[in-house]
Amino acid sequence: MQLINRIIGVAFLCLFFAYAAQAATPTLVIYTYDSFTSEWGPGPQVKKAFEQQCDCTVEMIGLEDGVSILNRLKLEGKNTRADIVLGIDTNLTAEARATGLFETHGMSLETSALPDPWDDSMFLPYDYGYFAFVYNQELLKNPPDSLKQLVEDPRGPTILIQDPRTSTPGLGLLLWMKKIYGEQASEAWEKLSDRIVTVSKGWSEAYGLFLKGEADMVLSYTTSPAYHIIAEQDRRFAAAKFSEGHYQQIEVAGLVKSSQQKQLGREFLAFMISDSFQSLIATTNWMYPATLAVSKLPQEFNALIDPSPALLFDDETVARKRRAWVNEWLEAMAK
Repeated sequence: MQLINRIIGVAFLCLFFAYAAQAATPTLVIYTYDSFTSEWGPGPQVKKAFEQQCDCTVEMIGLEDGVSILNRLKLEGKNTRADIVLGIDTNLTAEARATGLFETHGMSLETSALPDPWDDSMFLPYDYGYFAFVYNQELLKNPPDSLKQLVEDPRGPTILIQDPRTSTPGLGLLLWMKKIYGEQASEAWEKLSDRIVTVSKGWSEAYGLFLKGEADMVLSYTTSPAYHIIAEQDRRFAAAKFSEGHYQQIEVAGLVKSSQQKQLGREFLAFMISDSFQSLIATTNWMYPATLAVSKLPQEFNALIDPSPALLFDDETVARKRRAWVNEWLEAMAK
């Protein structure tokens, strides 16, 4: 009986110490988008590299897209599990700041590779890019060379886009249309609507449908063809260059104010703008790194289209106008 009691006691102690060790290891919860966490995205490598550095556990929760991330955070409020939000963009930063749910990061971007200087005490950028319509050059011989041609040619290509209520690319297209058409954006959407095959919640779904041949073009990025060239040795895909310019996206991350792991969160943000993280971006997230010099990018990026002139609304304008512009889009698409 004493032997049995000793065995039970040893087993209990082992379980206790195992639990105590697990409890002593902090967990950093990151809300991001599903393509970031996918096996081909940067998430798995980022998780592994930071865990080796921090002696912590990183839990990444992938949602449909950037707008969905902010929507979920607003819904959960101070009760959110998130410590870090990674994947909203500068079209959403004013709205995100206004929630009061984010903490200042206290860092500077000393080696910025962004087109313009960065000065935001609450959000740090990790990559940037430009929206574009991607197509298969073997199937679409004469792609449109402007947004107006895409919109106004009734025999133009069919397209796949994302919902601006859930997706940052979808919101980017909404703003791109506003930049070009202004007050006539509603009429432009009506002209285009018949050739929109699907409006998906996020980028991954739309791009997957495009690769299955569901439409002639898909809303994506000027950098998307680099994936096919580098990862698949496939040069069939290209981004159509539009004469009016391409809408810019800068993706950012922020520290959640209610986080119980703020120090760990700041360590992650510092890691995010280091070369260890930034060197992964070009060939896993297929965007331009925020701090890594363009000269360090794979040579295949030299073959990508020039997106200039870059188009962008300031975040305060987007925060004021987004709901009205989304409602305008919904009404036009319903006609």
